Amino acid sequence: MSIRRTKRRRKSEVAKIRAVKPEIRVLGIDDGVFTPHSNELVDVVGIVYRGGYWLDGFMHTKVRVDGLDATEKLAEMITSSPHYPQLRVIMLNGVTLAGFNIVDIEELSQRVKLPVVAVTRDKPNFDDIQKALQNLSHSEQRWRAIEKAGKMFKVRTRNGEEPIYVHVAGLSEEDAKRILKSTSTRSNVPEALRVAHIIASGLMHEKEQ
Repeated sequence: MSIRRTKRRRKSEVAKIRAVKPEIRVLGIDDGVFTPHSNELVDVVGIVYRGGYWLDGFMHTKVRVDGLDATEKLAEMITSSPHYPQLRVIMLNGVTLAGFNIVDIEELSQRVKLPVVAVTRDKPNFDDIQKALQNLSHSEQRWRAIEKAGKMFKVRTRNGEEPIYVHVAGLSEEDAKRILKSTSTRSNVPEALRVAHIIASGLMHEKEQ
């Protein structure tokens, strides 16, 4: 796979991918279990995978429940990692972490100079989300970050399984679909995200013991 990087990527620019190789380095990011409205710090795990087959590395940070620091914390985690030079795509479990700590995927893509793909198993109800945000500070800022994620589209990554729903930044819809299908080897979500979810959940259970 080859991605042409630039120092500054405008909103209209997307990564140019000639071929999706089996060993494409992707980073899957998910958060751990948390107590809603608690103001606590929540573990966020990043798992580096070569395609959907080989686990290559681990990253970790923390974000505040319903905070405003998710985009910044993820950018710092990614760019400070020794795995950063090999990464080609960032994958998130949706555009929210720790409740309604919204990830601005366009800004994150620009900061790390990589495309970002946000995946959910179920299609969100954005009307309900917008109403829920009214109960938090900086509700307009949070909603703008969701709006900036653009159109959500459906992808069926594996025959016979349910589709997933996707936002992208810095990548074409066609290339995102190719990468998602290539890296979803054991379920309908990319393996990096599946493993990130398992490990992030396990960290919280370890703390409770």
